[in-house]
Amino acid sequence: MNIVVFGANGPTGRLVVARAAEAGHTVTAVTRRPDAFPVPGARVMAADVHDAAAVSAAVAGQHAVISALGVPYTRDPVTVYSGGITHIAEAMREHGVLRLVAVTSTVLFGTPAPGENFLFRRVLEPSLMRFMGRTVYEDMRRMEEIVRASGLDWTVLRPGGLFDAERASDYGTGTARLAGRYTARVDLACELVRQAVEERCQVGEFVDVRTTVGTPSLLDLMRKEAVGGKAA
Repeated sequence: MNIVVFGANGPTGRLVVARAAEAGHTVTAVTRRPDAFPVPGARVMAADVHDAAAVSAAVAGQHAVISALGVPYTRDPVTVYSGGITHIAEAMREHGVLRLVAVTSTVLFGTPAPGENFLFRRVLEPSLMRFMGRTVYEDMRRMEEIVRASGLDWTVLRPGGLFDAERASDYGTGTARLAGRYTARVDLACELVRQAVEERCQVGEFVDVRTTVGTPSLLDLMRKEAVGGKAA
C-alpha cells in the first residue's frame, strides 16, 4: 500500500514511517526539513502543510493518508491542525484518495477520565486545556470538524499524554474515553498504521488509544509540559 505521512519528522511521525516501511508499505514522509529526516526506507518529500500545491503533490498516487501533525503548547494562535487538514482533505478529494487517519487528543471527548481523582479531573486537566494548551486544543477541535465534514473515510485517534517507550505494548482502544492518562508514542504509531491499512477499521469514529503498562508519573508529565514538551 502507498501511504503518505504528514508530520513525519515529529516524534510520533518518525515511528509511523518506520513501522509502515518495516511492514512493507511504500511510504512518503512529508516534512519541511527533509535533510534532517533520520528514518530510512521512505521517500522523503519537502512540503509545508500550509502549501496546498505541495500537499497535493504529496497525496497524488497514495492509497491512505496519515496525519501526525503536532505542535508544542503555546500561547500563540495555532493553525497547523486546521490549516493542514484543510489542504490534506482537498488534495485527497482531488486525487480520489479516501482513507484518512489523524491524531488529536483524548480531552476532546469532553468527558472526565474514568476512575481519575478529583485533583486531576477538576484542577490539573482543566488547567492544561484552558491555559497551557488552549490554542492547541482549539485548533484540534477545528481540525476535527473539518475532518467530520470532509466526506472521506476518516478515523481520528485521541491519545492521552504522550511519552516515549522502547517498544509497543498491548495497548487498549475504544470509541469512548478510556481509563488512564498516557499513550506511548510507539503504541500510537502502531494504531495509526493499523487503522490506515486494515479493512473494516473504525471509519467515522473518534478512537482513544491508551497505554496501561510502563507509564510515567503525573509529575513527569507535568514537568515535560511545563518546559514546552514535545509535539505529537
